[in-house]
Amino acid sequence: MTNSLIHILLACVMPPLLLGVIGKTKAAFAGRVGAPFLQPYYDIFRLLRKGTVFSTTTTWIFRAGPIVALATTAVAALLIPFGAHQAPISFSGDMILYAYLFALGRFFTMAAALDTGSSFEGMGSAREATFSCLAEPTLFFALITLSCLSGSFSLTGMLATINIDVWMNAGAAMLLMIGGMFIALLVENCRIPFDDPTTHLELTMIHEVMVLDHSGPALAIIHYGAALKLFVLGAFFVHLALPYSTGNALIDWGLFIISMLELAVVIGIVESVMARLRLVRIPQLLVAATILAAFSTLLVIR
Repeated sequence: MTNSLIHILLACVMPPLLLGVIGKTKAAFAGRVGAPFLQPYYDIFRLLRKGTVFSTTTTWIFRAGPIVALATTAVAALLIPFGAHQAPISFSGDMILYAYLFALGRFFTMAAALDTGSSFEGMGSAREATFSCLAEPTLFFALITLSCLSGSFSLTGMLATINIDVWMNAGAAMLLMIGGMFIALLVENCRIPFDDPTTHLELTMIHEVMVLDHSGPALAIIHYGAALKLFVLGAFFVHLALPYSTGNALIDWGLFIISMLELAVVIGIVESVMARLRLVRIPQLLVAATILAAFSTLLVIR
């Protein structure tokens, strides 16, 4: 029960901190002080205090988009184990639900963007649909690889088996899988080199252009949902790249928090040393990620 409460508490409180760490890392590389680590929290609370403006052309879909996207991500957070601890909800086949919860949230986000009737938001939705279709096979190949290694169809059972012995016996497959998953992590969260969350050029935006008409609390929900999605997918990646279990619950929770902060620093470094790719290059990189994950599956199939 205690571990479940800590799991829920971290999922509620920690996600915006990752964005703050990424921002600080990018600022350090640029030679600036940068915004405070807690700036994402300030931004979310500031938006919650503002009013909301709804266009007369929108329907209930526009209002439901942010809520459904956050709700699906929150449920996914209950399915993924954090560190060496079990997930609060676990059952055979939950890996399929985990993958398609993100798909459902993405669908409502795109539907809300299309509901505005804006050509720019429609353009962003089309790009989001294209890139997600190319990134989704990477996640499923990774899940198949983990299922073959563990013999389980539950995320908790699959990830609990990842340890040093697995890396020693299937190191090549694990390296290929985490390479593909890191690319999928960046594209699913609309990070550089696939998208720039800080850009204001509508012709190059993907995620941000889909939420141009949202304001106030709805925009705060979108920002928090995006941070939570990064946290949840990051927890999956950290479990693969840095498996550990000391047997002490508090130490394991501390190691998980440190690992997530390290992941945020790595993402900040990637965004500092790379530029945004041209749109025609993005599908090529996503196909490469799928190939990496597919080869990892081939290496473990018996």
